[in-house]
Amino acid sequence: MAYHSFLLEPISCHAWNKDRTQIALCPNNHEVHIYRKDGAKWSKVHELKEHNGQVTGIDWAPESNRLVTCGTDRNAYVWTLKGNVWKPTLVILRINRAARCVKWAPKENKFAVGSGSRLISICYFEQENDWWVCKHIKKPIRSTVLSLDWHPNNVLLAAGSCDFKCRIFSAYIKEVEERPSPTPWGSKMPFGELMFESSSSCGWVHSICFSASGSRVAWVSHDSTLCLADAGKKMAVASLCTETLPLLAVTFITESSLVAA
Repeated sequence: MAYHSFLLEPISCHAWNKDRTQIALCPNNHEVHIYRKDGAKWSKVHELKEHNGQVTGIDWAPESNRLVTCGTDRNAYVWTLKGNVWKPTLVILRINRAARCVKWAPKENKFAVGSGSRLISICYFEQENDWWVCKHIKKPIRSTVLSLDWHPNNVLLAAGSCDFKCRIFSAYIKEVEERPSPTPWGSKMPFGELMFESSSSCGWVHSICFSASGSRVAWVSHDSTLCLADAGKKMAVASLCTETLPLLAVTFITESSLVAA
């Protein structure tokens, strides 16, 4: 185990590269700083300054080595490393509130952005016009989307929001992928289809996560509750109420075990 203090300021969001030798973080402002591990130390190697509002989400695609960022300026940027320079490409999200979270799909051919506009922007690259475009998932979201996670099949998307709901939607984009196979969550998956919804918690959903198989989804909320839904058991939901401060993150370790913090 090692300890390193990057900044005096709070870190509002971060993401690791594939081999964990670099980290991209936001020092609670409109910038993204990239640090590289040099022996026992971490050295700052890049500063990304395209946003004009606080950066609220960062994700680093492991295979294509692209970064995606979103912020309170209601925009997203896809960053591509060319030589030793990160080049930004603006993605118009078509939202009127701050973007709150961003997540690459497993195949890295699209990404999702949750926002305060009570919708999710599914963004993909349109080869014909050479730009990023997006489609919106709106109904029945009624509040800010705080957390996202993709199913291993690259189509289903889990979302947690401030209306105390966990939902799973279809984010199938026919322009960039083949028709998906049936899953335990359902077989018909047109874009925007609501596959699952639960209100088992009574607080903002801070974090959400699929298991490796995709048949289970777990989420933690502001009422200090951890919930798990199992598609293999008729969407049964189990809840664990804790007496701690709210849990803010959850991830599966194995198919039958998870960690929340």
